[in-house]
Amino acid sequence: MLALSPADPGLADELSQIARAAKAHWGYPAAWLEEWRAALTLTPEFLQQHETFLARRDGAVCGFAALVQDDRQLWLEHLWIVPAAMGLGVGRTLFLEALRRAAARGFCTLEIESDPHAAGFYEHLGAVRVGTRPSTVAGVPRELPLLRCATRAASRP
Repeated sequence: MLALSPADPGLADELSQIARAAKAHWGYPAAWLEEWRAALTLTPEFLQQHETFLARRDGAVCGFAALVQDDRQLWLEHLWIVPAAMGLGVGRTLFLEALRRAAARGFCTLEIESDPHAAGFYEHLGAVRVGTRPSTVAGVPRELPLLRCATRAASRP
């Protein structure tokens, strides 16, 4: 059974390891992964300041998600799954929980800047591509998909 709970700041290192392992799962070169190290590192302060929640299966953390508010938008800042748990519904559960939490906070949409490999996952769950953001890693230009997903708050009067 999958259980959701708030992320304790003391789990920052474990969550960072999950983020790095999940990113490496896509076969990115080691130099790219090293360049992304800071972006994939969660700190206790981040976990205290931003709504971050995790999924546990049989007591072990198997994924987590984090929401970050920027001006008047709410962003899905992180959603990472332990590679061995990919395809088991953990990501879907975390994403639907993120949408539920966004709606509870009064947001009609949840914004996502996605890894290109994950965009199809979000689109399958109802997100719509609204653009791209240019990015460069190790001198290689890339386009990061920008997505938006309606929350249940969007249907409220």
